[in-house]
Amino acid sequence: MAVKVLIPTPLRQFTGKQASIECSAATVGEALGNLTSTFGELRKHLYTDEGRIRSFVNVYLNDEDIRFLEKENTRTKDGDTISIVPSIAGGASLQRAPSRPRARLGPELGLKLKA
Repeated sequence: MAVKVLIPTPLRQFTGKQASIECSAATVGEALGNLTSTFGELRKHLYTDEGRIRSFVNVYLNDEDIRFLEKENTRTKDGDTISIVPSIAGGASLQRAPSRPRARLGPELGLKLKA
């Protein structure tokens, strides 16, 4: 069954800058296996040394999170789309930014506040 695997921008450097690939796969795991077989450098970014999908990598089949389906055993059908979505974390500086006064919202600005 032909499925499309969408490659997120940060991982495209490992897929020859391809935004997606199409492959035949009966399950999500098989599609990801095809992807990492073709693009070996990608494997370490998707899987742990034990072979499990990394905790910060989310995989969706047609907008459904596979963690709530049958994980990598989730069956695919012709035309399905698999999306790989790595979590992106941000952080704050250890120094606190100086606070600034906040604008007041209310009747004095001609705004009506809802109760």
